[in-house]
Amino acid sequence: MSAERSFEPITRADLKRLARIAAEDREDFFSRHREFAILYRKRLLCTALGGDAALHRLNGLTGMRHFSVWSFYAEHPEAPFPFRRSGRADFGESKFGRAPDAPEGYQGRRVELQGRSIQAAPGSNPVDALQRYLKAGATRSARELAQKAVVLIGPEAVLGAEVWPTLALPPVR
Repeated sequence: MSAERSFEPITRADLKRLARIAAEDREDFFSRHREFAILYRKRLLCTALGGDAALHRLNGLTGMRHFSVWSFYAEHPEAPFPFRRSGRADFGESKFGRAPDAPEGYQGRRVELQGRSIQAAPGSNPVDALQRYLKAGATRSARELAQKAVVLIGPEAVLGAEVWPTLALPPVR
């Protein structure tokens, strides 16, 4: 199968697989960049699926070309997480097939991996922190993510939580 878009359903097992791929990518990054490991290894708030894949997870109709996975960290006062840092991984052989634009040697769909630090305290509720970030739309990344959908893939306690779009009302004061 080498269709441009896959319309196969994205299951909880698929989300767990994406979470493992993101964790491996983070560890690889931190092993090569000790300065960011010191600042951010223990400040991970959540990991999320975004873009067309997240929208497809929610509606089952959009289809997707690749997976867009984001790791969000509580911003450290000494330095932001490097926003230009991105990684790529192979989802591997699966029901999603291989996209025609996948890099040479990939068996399956491409997984695009990004990291961002956002204004939140370590240990903050990941849903609340991420919704504030998306609602504020203060960065290009936040605005682009908010155009589609965001589904949490980590921590496991919130696996599959639909963070965006949201109809959440502001807290009552």
